[in-house]
Amino acid sequence: MTSDSSSPAPMTHRQTLEALSGLMLVLFVAMLSATVVSTALPRIIGALGGNQSQYTWVVTATLLTSTATTPIWGKLADLYSKKRLVQLSITIFTVGSLISGFAQNTEQLIAARAFQGLGVGGLQILVQIVIGAMIPPRERGRYMGYIGAVMAVATVGGPLLGGLIVDTSWLGWRWCFFVGVPIAALAFLLLQKTLHLPVIRRADVKIDYLGATLIAAGVSILLIWVTFVDDSFAWLSWQSGAMVGGGLLILAAAVWVESRAAEPVVPLPIVVRRNTALAIVASVAVGSAMFGGSVFLGQYFQIGRGYSPTEAGLLTIPMMVGVLFSSTIIGRLTTTTGKVKPFIVFGTVVLTAGFAVLSTMDHETSLVLLGVGMLLVGVGVGGSMQNLVLIVQNSVALKELGAASGTVTFFRSLGGTIGVSVLGAVLANQVSSTITEKLAAAGMGAGSSGNATGSLDIGALPPPVQLVVRAAYGDATGHIFLISAALGVVSILAALALKSVTLRGTLDLATAKPPAVDGEAQAPQVAPAGPKHAGPKHAAPRHAARKS
Repeated sequence: MTSDSSSPAPMTHRQTLEALSGLMLVLFVAMLSATVVSTALPRIIGALGGNQSQYTWVVTATLLTSTATTPIWGKLADLYSKKRLVQLSITIFTVGSLISGFAQNTEQLIAARAFQGLGVGGLQILVQIVIGAMIPPRERGRYMGYIGAVMAVATVGGPLLGGLIVDTSWLGWRWCFFVGVPIAALAFLLLQKTLHLPVIRRADVKIDYLGATLIAAGVSILLIWVTFVDDSFAWLSWQSGAMVGGGLLILAAAVWVESRAAEPVVPLPIVVRRNTALAIVASVAVGSAMFGGSVFLGQYFQIGRGYSPTEAGLLTIPMMVGVLFSSTIIGRLTTTTGKVKPFIVFGTVVLTAGFAVLSTMDHETSLVLLGVGMLLVGVGVGGSMQNLVLIVQNSVALKELGAASGTVTFFRSLGGTIGVSVLGAVLANQVSSTITEKLAAAGMGAGSSGNATGSLDIGALPPPVQLVVRAAYGDATGHIFLISAALGVVSILAALALKSVTLRGTLDLATAKPPAVDGEAQAPQVAPAGPKHAGPKHAAPRHAARKS
């Protein structure tokens, strides 16, 4: 393998901040793509004539494709120019956003969102990888405050923006997808100007496309089964056996392929390391609980409580305040102490407590109690999510940074995808059975209720039926948060079992091989130092190197 930059030059503090501005904008637009539709989805699905299963798949489609491609993006980042990969993912995301905005039915929207997810997967993981290539783990905690602020603004502003868009007659719901296009274009141009990483040239590049395809196919089959089981067919049926057995068999084949591939998408030697394996378990649980639970909050406030999309966005502010403050404060503490395990344990405990509070909700629960639960969930997410990636990045050499980051993010996204699918299926089945039971008890048959069990266009239903539907959605949401709390307990156990480590103050491990061997340009080794003296802040380029 070869590199076209013979000796790397570390980025100065000013260069780092300039590059971070573009990266934060990329992260913002990626998160905005999910949050801006969270409060608008009931209105969007209602306008397109969709149902609860399609509601879930509009979210799941993006999560599925972003999850399946995350390890591929991570591996590519170890082999090719990180800057070009970020710009490619921005382009894919932008095209997917435009197609989503022009969708004429739910099937087209789901397909467009799946394509958009290809870009989202790249944006989410590549931002972390690029930051990891610029900033040592010890100093990285300080910059997590910026990441937390972006997350909070995108998560708070997204639902509010989505609500305002669908409540504004001259805009319409399609602008929920168009709004990210100019932001993505600006991020593309900003990164072209500010991000300067050494260009990598490797002659022996081998991407494990077979393993990536098997992983995506196996996960997709299992998710499709989760969506349709107990609705289109029974749990104990030949369809279930074929889909579950086939999915597991394909995933087993993927493991076999990965164990023999020259450049595996999910490197098994990294996965089986203690802290990496435990971080993966915790990430799966946190991802399942967070994505699977929070995605239905907007639906709860609008359908279960009767609030407008804008009001629903405002009501989720406590969760985002929690993310903002915890990620900022804990990021600073991580840099100061060099410790990460205590904050991960704290985050998972608080996250689980928040879901336990939310599990008590029904269609009449006090908004104050809901606010407390959401605040706790936000604090937990801010304290655990980024730190789980950081503890993995700290344990690998710079040449493995992309694969390691991609692996843990892959499993976190996989957990989120499974969480949305499973909890969405649980919610849909419980809502359907509750509505049917209550309508029958009230003497209202299918003729008088319309499509009450399948439609999300609540305004089109008769007033008596609306009350039944709202109560069913409000009461069922508490049950899915109870499942999220149970998953949170798993994340606590995994966090407690993590090996305590001190974050290193160098970009690469002390025993790492030189760039000519590992194929990745990197900064020279420096001794670990405190937050005021370590990292790229005081580094000065020694000579020019070819940049991308």
